[in-house]
Amino acid sequence: MKSMTFAAILTFAAVGSAVAQEPTCKMCPGTYIPSGEVQAYIDRAKQFNIIDQQVRAVDIGKSNLAVGLVYRGKLEKPAEMSVAEHDLVSELYHVIEGTGTLVLSPELVGAKRRPPDSETVRMLNGPGQNAASVNNGVTYNLKPGDVVIIPAGTGHWFTKIDDHIVYLMVRIDPDKATPAKTEADSKQYLATPPRRP
Repeated sequence: MKSMTFAAILTFAAVGSAVAQEPTCKMCPGTYIPSGEVQAYIDRAKQFNIIDQQVRAVDIGKSNLAVGLVYRGKLEKPAEMSVAEHDLVSELYHVIEGTGTLVLSPELVGAKRRPPDSETVRMLNGPGQNAASVNNGVTYNLKPGDVVIIPAGTGHWFTKIDDHIVYLMVRIDPDKATPAKTEADSKQYLATPPRRP
């Protein structure tokens, strides 16, 4: 009898705690991005040599979640200060096409803060640093279908790209450091010719 009463208390506690749980994003709609829109970003990147484009950035309650499209052309050796690190935003890459060598490490060498007014800081991945290189890096040879998770604070560095690489990027932004980008914003962006410096 005692064990049955104890089991009933545990069951009631479990049910009670499940009922009290609220969604972190109450009554939030889902977001759909059709493949044609993703392809439009790929085409735009290739045509105008645009490296990083935010497709959507959505408030999901406690965090923003963004989807970006990145295109990088052939790279025989890394450019100066090309290690990137984001203080607040974590990233996930899913390689769509092409191959390249990516090095990851939280140990930055010769780091320099990115200007807070730069477009990448304001619109794409929030505050962070660039660095000359990393210590104790782990090297990955990326190919289509591969997935890489890069936590905030981890340096990431393409040291070689065979011809080009295209990857879909998911950005997790718990501090909401970058603004939202809606479907209407995306359509307007794709319809507007890129600005040239």
